[in-house]
Amino acid sequence: MKNKIAITLILVLVMSLALVGCSKDSKETSSDGDNIVYAVEAGSAGEAAAKEKGYQYNSVASQADALMEVASGTSDAAIIDLLMAGAMIGEGTSYPDMIHTEELTTEEYGVGCRKGSDLASYINQVLADTYADGSMEEIAKKYGVQESLVEQKATEYTATEDSDVSYIQGKGTLIVGITDFKPMDYKDGSDEWIGFDADMARIVAEKLGVEVQFIEIDWDNKIMELDSKNIDVVWNGMTLTNEVVEAMECSNAYCNNAQVVVVKGK
Repeated sequence: MKNKIAITLILVLVMSLALVGCSKDSKETSSDGDNIVYAVEAGSAGEAAAKEKGYQYNSVASQADALMEVASGTSDAAIIDLLMAGAMIGEGTSYPDMIHTEELTTEEYGVGCRKGSDLASYINQVLADTYADGSMEEIAKKYGVQESLVEQKATEYTATEDSDVSYIQGKGTLIVGITDFKPMDYKDGSDEWIGFDADMARIVAEKLGVEVQFIEIDWDNKIMELDSKNIDVVWNGMTLTNEVVEAMECSNAYCNNAQVVVVKGK
C-alpha cells in the first residue's frame, strides 16, 4: 500500500513539473510579440488590419490619438496610415522619437459620397482635370504626397435623375466630413482647415459654385453621417475597403497608401 502511495506521489510530482515547463514555454513564446497592444483608429483600415492579424488593440477616436497612446505608453505601438506617419513621426515632427517598422497592407484612397450619388462622377472629372493640368501635383507637393498620387484618366461627369450635385448647388454648400489627419486634413495657425484633401475639396466646391464647410466626424460613423445628409462627402484619406465601396458611391482612387506599425525608437 505504501509503495502504491509513493508511486502516485511521484507521478503527481512529475506531471506538475511538466505543466510548469509548458507554462514557461508558453510565456516565452508570447513575449515575442503576442502581448503587444496596438492603438488604432475606430472604423479605420488600421483597425481592420489589427483584426485580420489577430492583434490585441485599443480603439481610439483618431490616428493622432493612436500616436498619443504610444507616446504616453498606454499602448505599445500604433497602426496608422503611411502618409500620416511621413508627416507626424521622425526628425522635425511632433514625434521625433518614433519610427515606423513594417507595412501591414497596401491600399488606395478615395472620396466617399452617398450611394448612387452623381457627386462621385463630378469629383472624378475634377480629379482628372487637375491631374492633367498639373494643379493636383502642385498641391500634392505642398503637402509632400506627390509620390503617392495615382494617375487619373480623362472622364466626364454624368448627372443622375435625382442629382446630388443639383441638391448641393441648391443649398449653396458642400459639407465635407473629415478628421484631424495630417497631411490630408488639419488646421493651420489661423485655425483654418488645410491639407491635400482639404485643398482638393475646395477646388470641387469652387467648380460647383458653392461654399465649402468642413465638419469633424466620428470616423466610425462616416456612413451614417452621409446617409443622414449631415455631410455630403467623406474626404479624409479614406481607404477604399470592401465595406466602404459597398456602402458608398466612391470616386476613383487618387493616392496610394499603406498601414504601418509605429513604435518608439530605441
